[in-house]
Amino acid sequence: MTLLEAHPATPTIHRLAEGPVWDAARGRVLWVDIDAGTVVEGLLHGNEIETVRAMTVDTTVGAVVPSPDGRLLVAGRDRLLVVEVDGHLTPGPAVLPSGSAGRLNDGACDPAGRFVVGSVTVGGATGHEVLTRLEDDGSLTVLDDDLWLSNGLAWSADPVVMYSVDTLPAIVWRRDYDVASRTAGTRREHLRITGGGLPDGLCLDTDGNLWVALWGAGQVRCYSPGGEVLHVVEVAAPHTSSVAFVGPELDRLLITTASAELDPAGLSEHPGSGRLYTAPVGALLGVHGQPTTPWNGRGIPPSPARPASPAATSEPRES
Repeated sequence: MTLLEAHPATPTIHRLAEGPVWDAARGRVLWVDIDAGTVVEGLLHGNEIETVRAMTVDTTVGAVVPSPDGRLLVAGRDRLLVVEVDGHLTPGPAVLPSGSAGRLNDGACDPAGRFVVGSVTVGGATGHEVLTRLEDDGSLTVLDDDLWLSNGLAWSADPVVMYSVDTLPAIVWRRDYDVASRTAGTRREHLRITGGGLPDGLCLDTDGNLWVALWGAGQVRCYSPGGEVLHVVEVAAPHTSSVAFVGPELDRLLITTASAELDPAGLSEHPGSGRLYTAPVGALLGVHGQPTTPWNGRGIPPSPARPASPAATSEPRES
């Protein structure tokens, strides 16, 4: 097993940074601060990230994915939203009932570019969290409705296997996934995380290994397809929330962390909590990430150009 150390990549302290994604078409990194309701855009410079824009979108934001036409699909508190190229917000379908105690959480696109997003109940687990897919016609398909805390998502290349995290029972599930017929097969346990920490976000490398962020452990662990721990990346923040391969060669890990749920003593001991971190796994291990699929732009039609909505305020941030 190889032990690596992640390096701080941003000075900003987020409450709950999550959902990093590499937008290959525009050479940028996107992520969210869930509690702040913001979508953040940055540029990668070696091991560091220059934050260039932050957009306040909703009361909470669980995930963001780019589209080829420049729009951003966002998981708002209870519904999907689109940030148009001009900054205007276009509302999409509601995923959760209005007034629900839950909110939308982690999301990603399947190999056809259809967005899949999960939920979490604020203030207490119910065992009835959902995993929902936005179809090309704008309808919604519920894939799961019995989760405890829906989190990270990833799809293998060929054959297509869907991986999904249920955080509280510490399980990474897998299922066969037919892209053409949109059929999700029977869910079965792939990994049960032991040794400290709860699984949160994840991503895949080109060898089929899963890289899993462990909330509470301050680590990202790399698991082989057989469940063996191959590599561990140590992070100077206990609440590692998600992980993605970024950069033109997909040879660098980007790790998000949170300052939320740490008491004053914990924040004092881990002052880097809430920052983003990087690890050059390509240079050190020869590892490269599997490309992820952008949103196909379907399901929520573009709106005509207009002035930016006040709800989607944007401001540059210092790096």
